[in-house]
Amino acid sequence: MDARVPKLAEQLLLIERELRLLGFWSAESPADEALASLEPFCVDTLSFEEWLQWIFLPRMKVLIEQEKVLPETSGIRPMAEVAYREQPVETRRLLELLGEFDRLINRKV
Repeated sequence: MDARVPKLAEQLLLIERELRLLGFWSAESPADEALASLEPFCVDTLSFEEWLQWIFLPRMKVLIEQEKVLPETSGIRPMAEVAYREQPVETRRLLELLGEFDRLINRKV
């Protein structure tokens, strides 16, 4: 097992918690067509927080639970900085959490 898995699993929970605290968590899933976008971060069909909730978090949880190979790199924080450039104070903690996720993935073990 990859030594980063426990910390990554914890990080995913913290990201979900922060999305909920910010009111960015939705009870309703976007349409299947929106989730099927081929664009990075589904920028053409989803808000960034929708992408985090409905694409990123579930995919990462599956990789961890099924002990699949983790991504070799991650650059989610820079995308979040663009998405939340109008809300830097409100989203500061979320940005920190996403940055830590990036650091954990980018660190080779």
